[in-house]
Amino acid sequence: MVGALVAGVFAFLVCLLFEWVSLRGARWRKQAIIIMAIALGGYAFYSACFGQPRFLLPAPLVYFGWVLVSLSAFLFCYSLFLEIPFSKTYAKPGVGDELVTSGTWALIRHPGVIWFALLLAGLILVARTRVLLIAAPVWLALDIVLVVIQDRVFFPRMLPEYHQYQQETPMFIPT
Repeated sequence: MVGALVAGVFAFLVCLLFEWVSLRGARWRKQAIIIMAIALGGYAFYSACFGQPRFLLPAPLVYFGWVLVSLSAFLFCYSLFLEIPFSKTYAKPGVGDELVTSGTWALIRHPGVIWFALLLAGLILVARTRVLLIAAPVWLALDIVLVVIQDRVFFPRMLPEYHQYQQETPMFIPT
């Protein structure tokens, strides 16, 4: 149980390191760090979802969980990997120099947080593990902290027009 929670915490810390290394422009470090974040996060999710003990839920809630997981996973990947230029953002040295303000990014500055929260809720309903029930709120809180740091520290340095985007687009809740 503790291993999954700790791995998830370290995954978020590695994501912060990814942003810092991106500003420094080191390609191989940036790629190694994103792979490490994905591996830690994947291990954390796997361990939390397939851990024991489990709790019981009515079948309709579990089915609803599958719908929620499917929809939120799609939207999460769409917002973070398709709407944003993937190569510039995650693979090439330096930072992505293109501010995306359309699609889900026109509604709020950090749509991934909403999709991540829905994904965690769906996974709790599907996996029904006590580990995930404890880890999910911690991971969501860390995601919010990560995004606040990105929004205030990293993104304004990476994208010159980000200050204007902050003034025009709400952070988490669409208006």
